[in-house]
Amino acid sequence: MLARMGDHTHHDSVRRSYDAVAEEYAARLHDELAGKPMDRALLTCLLEQTEPGTAIADLGCGPGHVAAWLADKGARTVGIDLSVGMIEAGRRRFSQVEFREGDLLKLPAEDGEFGSAVAFYTIIHLDPGDLRRAFEEAGRVLRPSGLLLLSFHISHEIRHLDEWWGHDVDVDFRFLDPAHIGGLLEAAGFTVEMRMERAHYAHEVETHRAYFLARRA
Repeated sequence: MLARMGDHTHHDSVRRSYDAVAEEYAARLHDELAGKPMDRALLTCLLEQTEPGTAIADLGCGPGHVAAWLADKGARTVGIDLSVGMIEAGRRRFSQVEFREGDLLKLPAEDGEFGSAVAFYTIIHLDPGDLRRAFEEAGRVLRPSGLLLLSFHISHEIRHLDEWWGHDVDVDFRFLDPAHIGGLLEAAGFTVEMRMERAHYAHEVETHRAYFLARRA
């Protein structure tokens, strides 16, 4: 998961928290897409619209299971995450994915390197004032007309965890307003082509979720 580079305390706490749970996270969620038909459909839509021959970035990739799913469908994928523990867990499991350590506000990628990008439940760890900057950075690494598929939990609350699966952590999960996110994407140079909401699946945390598909201008 990706966090804010400028605020070192926040940045470090998010990284340490995901490092602490990396192995268990990978073990529990490595095949979670098998139980998420809507997510698979949206990823397939993204894959079909990605410019042939270009790579897909998985921003805040965790252990890389989304990037691996796309790679198994023929895509060239690059997983980027703040947590070294997550990157190491991904490299052990998914040799078909290229992994890079990096921050959502300063991505380790060239201008226009990717044909499209996925950011599932990663912007929820950003400070509100950093959201537009993160979207602008995503736009920087996308090719012209490249697509960004993102998801987040809907509300205005912040959920804080001090303990996660028996591990000590210090991490906030910020729930977001879809109208606000749509406005920020457009301000960052994207055109929102699809927005969708869904209820949680039975095996998921009980939250309402939003998905946006946005195209770089």
